[in-house]
Amino acid sequence: MSIWVTLEMMVRDAAWDDLVPFLEAKLPAVRAFDGNLSVSILHDPHANRLLILEEWKSRDHHEAYLGAIAENGVMEQLLSFMVGPPDVKYFER
Repeated sequence: MSIWVTLEMMVRDAAWDDLVPFLEAKLPAVRAFDGNLSVSILHDPHANRLLILEEWKSRDHHEAYLGAIAENGVMEQLLSFMVGPPDVKYFER
């Protein structure tokens, strides 16, 4: 059974225009990571909030991905666009 993961973050003021090309460049690697089934980006421009909605084969697969992007610096790059760390939640179907 797959799991759904949400990562909700507040985007820094005026960072959205720089965030979009960053996400476009990084999303293919997320989709290619072992265990990823899908990833979608949702933006609330009125509240300047970003929601990343992901489906993974398992929580272990997602946690392995988080470890990989923490190690290679992608998480740090993503957080540079944000007010604070993401609120990560896991859901089962």
